[in-house]
Amino acid sequence: MKMPTRICNLLNIQYPILQGGMAWVATGELAAAVSEAGGLGIIGSGNAPANVVAHEIKKVKEITGKPFGVNIMLLSPFAEEVVRVVLEERVPVVTTGAGSPGKFISAFKEKGIKVMPVVSSVALAKRLERQGVDALIAEGIEAGGHVGELTTLVLVPQVVDAVTLPVVAAGGIADARGFVASIALGAQGVQIGTRFVCAAECTVHDNYKNFLIKAKDRDTVVLGHSTGHPVRVLKNKLAREFAQMEKRSVPKEQMEAFGTGKLAAAVQQGDIAYGSVMAGQAASMVNKIEKAADIIEEIMQGAKKIFSD
Repeated sequence: MKMPTRICNLLNIQYPILQGGMAWVATGELAAAVSEAGGLGIIGSGNAPANVVAHEIKKVKEITGKPFGVNIMLLSPFAEEVVRVVLEERVPVVTTGAGSPGKFISAFKEKGIKVMPVVSSVALAKRLERQGVDALIAEGIEAGGHVGELTTLVLVPQVVDAVTLPVVAAGGIADARGFVASIALGAQGVQIGTRFVCAAECTVHDNYKNFLIKAKDRDTVVLGHSTGHPVRVLKNKLAREFAQMEKRSVPKEQMEAFGTGKLAAAVQQGDIAYGSVMAGQAASMVNKIEKAADIIEEIMQGAKKIFSD
């Protein structure tokens, strides 16, 4: 099923499906597989140094010649260095989170790089449109990792109505039904993270994937409200201890120190007890490990059937 929405035309991709730029999870292998399958694969830079991101970009270019992106977390101490690498490598698309990419937009534009920030409010969407971004990713609280306050169902149509830019829906989307619902809300495409964690090409530890596959509908929790950077994760010993720290009003700096390195521990070492196993509420809808191309094919064929019924 071909679906040339505005996002497809803007990004030069076959299907309006973006893979979330998940820190430590979205490596070059996964991004390349998604792009090669017709979506937009995205490398998650997270807090990684610029040389690590450059290495992941090289991986993608060795595997596919199709468009791909890099997600830049603007709170990272290496953000400006990562921006320089992205400019040097002429990465086709940049998505951003945890801040405004305003001061970098002109440099990206000069290199022909499309800029797509993640937004969780209408006010931020309007401001970024004025700054000249190319599209927006409206992400609801159902998403894994860092989240806002509004649900996808109410956030997406409000952002669509507030801007003239193409909008991509994100948060809680894992199958054809979520895809079709997003299109009905006015989105021009979707961004999917959690389901792609269980792509065969994703390099996360098998413990992480299996823990996600076993998740039930209420097995995620949002932590870190008191730090100003709430994060959705799967419930485990780390999550319970962190929740207790918040109840005791432990200082922000102490909680941040407690959480440092925990995502890498889960992703790379398979520590599902005391690692930060980030996942969205759609985790319970993910039930197997399969190739990225099969995930995209299933979603698009399912959407075709729904649209034709």
